[in-house]
Amino acid sequence: MNIAEPSEARQLRQSKSRVNRKDANRRSSATQSIEVIGCPSDAKRVDFRVRWLGRMEFVDALALQEELLAKKRTDRSLEDELLLLEHEPVYTIGRTPDKSSLLDSAHLPHPLFVINRGGQATYHGPGQLMGYPIVDLRLCGQDLHRYLRWLEQLLIDLLAHYGIAGSRRESLTGVWVDQRKIASIGVGVRHWITMHGFALNVCGDLSRFNYIIPCGINDVAMTSMEKEMGNTYSVVDVATVCEKLSLDRIIDLRVAQEGQPINV
Repeated sequence: MNIAEPSEARQLRQSKSRVNRKDANRRSSATQSIEVIGCPSDAKRVDFRVRWLGRMEFVDALALQEELLAKKRTDRSLEDELLLLEHEPVYTIGRTPDKSSLLDSAHLPHPLFVINRGGQATYHGPGQLMGYPIVDLRLCGQDLHRYLRWLEQLLIDLLAHYGIAGSRRESLTGVWVDQRKIASIGVGVRHWITMHGFALNVCGDLSRFNYIIPCGINDVAMTSMEKEMGNTYSVVDVATVCEKLSLDRIIDLRVAQEGQPINV
């Protein structure tokens, strides 16, 4: 299999017409689904919104993130937001010289994208809740480690809502249930604005992880909410709870001196 490496410029050109055609419908459906659900109290409200985008091809979601980041770079007054969605099956890996986590990339059953995030290989597909925050870290102390811990805590709180005890593991980014990994995190940052984000295994087929070394961790066991609890979960229902939590928790990420300018 050939590696479909963006060269995001090349992929964005290829997907531009598709993104333009889908954009109106996507924005409309997002507004009708979860955008207005579960707003926090007025005392805690900040400029932050959440959109449910349904199932999208990876390249289209990447193009949308690039578009939003570019707009936010030129207009810092635009609100931060969190994109929630599912992907069609795809593998991704960060821009690292070490690609040993791919094993044999020529025999992967789904497309592979090399992208501007940290980390090794992972799989995304139906049954996973993807979260892509577009957040200005200048309002968050310009602290990437704090941001990563915030993402982990958001997912831990989300799992707790369903009675699942998620936790961190020292020196490893992501969320775990005992020694099993249930959520992966890989972010990119440009001009202190974030893109990419997290993948939470809600339900569905985990066997696609067997074609890689997930996140470059040898012998890691991947799990899902469905596998841990023996219950059936809907990604869109979990996204609704995630939306409520993120609207309530975004204040924890912001620094107290939010209104003061920070030099970059």
